[in-house]
Amino acid sequence: MATNDWSGVHPQAIVDPSAKLADNVTVGPWSYIGPGVEIGEGTEILSHVVIKGPTVIGRNNRIFQFSSIGEECQDKKYAGEPTTLVIGDNNVIRENCTIHRGTIQDRGETRIGNGNLLMAYVHVAHDCCVGDNTILANCATLAGHVTVGDYAILGGGTMVHQFCHIGPHSMAAGGSIVLKDIPAYVMASGQSAQPHGMNVEGLKRRGFSKEVLLTLRRAYKVIYRQGLTTEQALEELESSFADVPEVRPLIDSLRGADRGIIR
Repeated sequence: MATNDWSGVHPQAIVDPSAKLADNVTVGPWSYIGPGVEIGEGTEILSHVVIKGPTVIGRNNRIFQFSSIGEECQDKKYAGEPTTLVIGDNNVIRENCTIHRGTIQDRGETRIGNGNLLMAYVHVAHDCCVGDNTILANCATLAGHVTVGDYAILGGGTMVHQFCHIGPHSMAAGGSIVLKDIPAYVMASGQSAQPHGMNVEGLKRRGFSKEVLLTLRRAYKVIYRQGLTTEQALEELESSFADVPEVRPLIDSLRGADRGIIR
């Protein structure tokens, strides 16, 4: 990936000689690329960006001004270990975002997938795992060890407690405080966040059929409308919807909810 062809680096940028930049990488003025950083083909780093390693950034990303990428984490247990940050392809990271590397207390890695939009002032803490095609709106904040599933949307100012899981295709309204897991497909809002039905509009836009949406609504009612415990709801989902692949993410959300799910 890396060719160290630095023709796209502005003369007022600082790039450590050990950094690896692939073809067509551009680095704007007053940005800093530190040692242990690898940046894939076509990625654009605007001005005043700081990227520290060990960090690997994929192809065709755009990172806007004043973002801090790959900085050491804000965990008092961190003692300078060489943990990593991995960012995939085709992401847009807007102004003043902060994304920190992992800790050895977890897997030692923070990971951002592909095709994500991180709006201004988003914070992604150590050991988080963000999937593909998510939207984290302005000032959304992920504490350490948070997992965000594919196509999830976090509204502006959403705060997510450490170790929470945000299920795929779910949505949290702006200003929500998320203290427990949001299952797949579920809309949430409030302080603390509570469920408010399925993310139907989002699912329609992604091509879910009417028949599948009806099935998902039935599954949602098993969890939230029948007075069942999470364990009882999980048993019912596994027995009644085992042959419906679209329900599997919802089942997985319940099975992996160590902090419990929003109620």
